[in-house]
Amino acid sequence: MVRYADDFVVLSRYPGKRLYGWIESKLEEWLKLVINRDKTRVIDLGKEKASLDFLGYTFRWHRDRYGRGKRYLHVGPSKKALQRERDKLREMTSSHQCHKPIPKLIEGLNRQLKGWGNYFGFGYPREAFREINWHVGQRLFRHLNRRSQRAFRLPEEVTYYQHFRRPGLEPLGSNA
Repeated sequence: MVRYADDFVVLSRYPGKRLYGWIESKLEEWLKLVINRDKTRVIDLGKEKASLDFLGYTFRWHRDRYGRGKRYLHVGPSKKALQRERDKLREMTSSHQCHKPIPKLIEGLNRQLKGWGNYFGFGYPREAFREINWHVGQRLFRHLNRRSQRAFRLPEEVTYYQHFRRPGLEPLGSNA
């Protein structure tokens, strides 16, 4: 059993009616808790495309990338957690923040990204980190375009990532 506050997951190799009855009796009679029947569900992670979202993570089995017929348990940020982070970053780089100097803005973004990256650094977060890094780059580019009447242009032979790292942006997954 894995528990966090009022949420918990029971992991079982052989689930059945007997196990369900025992869990319900312990929760309702012994612990005097009320089970939310609408949110309660049984998932067989061994089935195709089955996944479990718990505490911001998605757990599911993936095929081996090398075609060996093996599978591994993929653990990464859930779609809901990614959307919440994108919304937070959008709020931090919105048009209401045009007055903020770029170093201050990047300092706030670094703090947010570091906290989010530390929490979701468990498992296989590389794809999610790449998506969030791309989103931050797009938002910063829009922010720079918003600050002036002239369109922002990158210096010659410099990528967005290089340009935004100069004032101190630390992308997720970088060991800088």
